[in-house]
Amino acid sequence: MRLRVTALIIVLAFGFLVPLAAETQPAGKVPRIGYLMERPRHAAFDEAFLQGLRDLGYVGGQNITIEYRWAEGRAERLPALAAELVVLKVDAIVTAGTPATLAAKQATTTIPIVMATSPNAVADGLVASLARPGGNVTGQSVFAAELSGKRLQILKEAIPGLSRVGVLYNAGNPSNPPQVRETETAARALGLQVRAMAARIPDDLESTFADAAKWGAGAVVTVSDNTTITNRAQIASAAAKNRLATMFASRAYLEGGGLMSYGPNIVDTFRRAATYVVKILKGTKPSDLPVEQPTKFELVINSASRES
Repeated sequence: MRLRVTALIIVLAFGFLVPLAAETQPAGKVPRIGYLMERPRHAAFDEAFLQGLRDLGYVGGQNITIEYRWAEGRAERLPALAAELVVLKVDAIVTAGTPATLAAKQATTTIPIVMATSPNAVADGLVASLARPGGNVTGQSVFAAELSGKRLQILKEAIPGLSRVGVLYNAGNPSNPPQVRETETAARALGLQVRAMAARIPDDLESTFADAAKWGAGAVVTVSDNTTITNRAQIASAAAKNRLATMFASRAYLEGGGLMSYGPNIVDTFRRAATYVVKILKGTKPSDLPVEQPTKFELVINSASRES
């Protein structure tokens, strides 16, 4: 499947400099990093984090150890997995998504936590503010309110006569409704009707997309979280079956099909997470590391999409 980048909307550098190599650790001390994910393994994301470490002089199995914990899509497993990492006394915990970060935060107030991605870190109560996160959590927050409007605008321009859009989101994720509300607000400004589509994913996908088609939707925007990205192929399949165009939050979704995406490159955020980890290993407190938001967004159209 070929993914074709058709527009690069904003290109800016992240906010602070990256050290070129790892400083020497105390003799006999090999840093141990916890890696806590709600989703199953995702080669591109996981390898990006390791590559980020290598770029900074840390090689897994040589001068750093990674303790992997995957919940395999079962969020209820996260607290126990986080507790395991605390018992191991890891030097930092890397997370992605609100459920994993919350589980880590509830398990420890002292071990630094680095968010590779989080939908809305402030609104979800993960940090006090982006500039001054406070506590032991820092990293990246990828949600920006203006992205909702941009995604709808792109869909409206791409699909002549589009008047109704569904917004698919994981019903079990409390961080998703704010993004749905932002999409609803943006839709009104564009003269579009929006229907919120809360679903248990993947169980409800077939019926949810069928209902959207009956309602008269011409496209569906998917709110990003670990559940939707894990089931991206099933989402694309249900959309194609009901002849609904899809808009996703990042190009990673298009590996499973679908029409287009607009947003930050999530692979890059995992690579960037390594920078936070290394700064922490060198002694910087997480409370002194501002939470970053992406400044680089890309529109990607899947030329191999099955949608029509």
